[in-house]
Amino acid sequence: MSQPLRVALAGLGTVGAGTVALLAAHGALLERRCGRRLLVTDVSARSRGRDRGVDLTGFTWHDDPVAMARRAEVDVIVELIGGADGVAKAVCEAGLAAGRHVVTANKALLAKHGTALARSAEAAGLTLAFEASVAGGIPIVKALREGLAANELSRVYGILNGTCNYILTTMRESGREFADVLAEAQRLGFAEADPAFDIDGIDAAHKLAVLASVAFGVEVDLDGVHIEGIGRVSAHDIRFADELGYRIKLLGIARRTAHGIEQRVHPCMVKLGTPIAHVDGVFNAVVAEGDFVGSTVFQGRGAGAKPTASAVVSDLIDIARGRRTPTFSVAAVDLAPMRRSPMARHVGAYYLRLMVIDRPGVFGAVAVALGEAGVSIESVLQRGRDPNEVVPVVMITHDTEEQAMLAALERIAALDAVVEPPTVIRIETL
Repeated sequence: MSQPLRVALAGLGTVGAGTVALLAAHGALLERRCGRRLLVTDVSARSRGRDRGVDLTGFTWHDDPVAMARRAEVDVIVELIGGADGVAKAVCEAGLAAGRHVVTANKALLAKHGTALARSAEAAGLTLAFEASVAGGIPIVKALREGLAANELSRVYGILNGTCNYILTTMRESGREFADVLAEAQRLGFAEADPAFDIDGIDAAHKLAVLASVAFGVEVDLDGVHIEGIGRVSAHDIRFADELGYRIKLLGIARRTAHGIEQRVHPCMVKLGTPIAHVDGVFNAVVAEGDFVGSTVFQGRGAGAKPTASAVVSDLIDIARGRRTPTFSVAAVDLAPMRRSPMARHVGAYYLRLMVIDRPGVFGAVAVALGEAGVSIESVLQRGRDPNEVVPVVMITHDTEEQAMLAALERIAALDAVVEPPTVIRIETL
């Protein structure tokens, strides 16, 4: 057998403790598969005394994770601290500068600094690995970078945030409103005390920016991602979607267009017949479309100690075996600048819900506002009448450019019979 692969672990939270537990449980199996042991020798975390449910005896403890990355006699630094800057970034940079491979689960760091870190790693002949940064236990990075490497990919999309998927699923199943379901998700531990990172779409945007780089061989471009969260999706919208044959999902979508690469995160209406419509609860799913392979679907647990640790250790296995691939599909020095497709040029159909005073002439005024902007109506749905009271009216448009839809919404919002800002959800053809 070869010498062990020596590992230093920075961060002993849920994923860090899960990684230690996995290596302890499967040590012999992994040694057979790699031809060498995967051996954690050094660790660093904020608190020594906390009970993490794993045995840390025998590890060298470091109070300063950056100093550990510089000085520990190891082959790999595993960064599981989190955050786009600060200590997490310093740990990765220090590890690479000291000649260590780096494994990270940090999507925020990669979305902001992934291109620069990849160039540093590859220039030094080192690996920067990040399977755990996107979709937890789903091996989507390796699938895009290696399994689908023979294809030109045209689109990658998916459910990338389990918290949002859980909330939308529960709203549909219970008929309750967003705020009520969010509070329950927080009580159950499916949502953070401050849930903005998840429900505002930021977490999904970080993951999408990483996937787009891997899929299309371009620089990571978080600033080019259009981001909307799920906070304005109501029980009305969930019910109308069901009646119309759709499910509402927060999707991250990256695709090639004639204008460049489109990157967007927002609630979508997806047809019930599509596989992703039936991915519920905290599960994630990613779909990749290639010119030779067609459409491929990956589904599984997108977070949690065990699934994410599985992804972390898969990267350690690659390093132990000496397997090297470019960080983002092509050599980092050859990553193309992102040519952004403006969101205003997006073309698709739209779901439009208006809360209006039920009186004669309202629909005509809305139709005129849409027509003046060049938006045509495919269908209209209204349930019940309540003269001079507020009622919901739902419209489905034909395909139109986003800029035309925005112009129509400005006109509609100015109508005195429209009592709330219009709710718009893009209808996605998958």
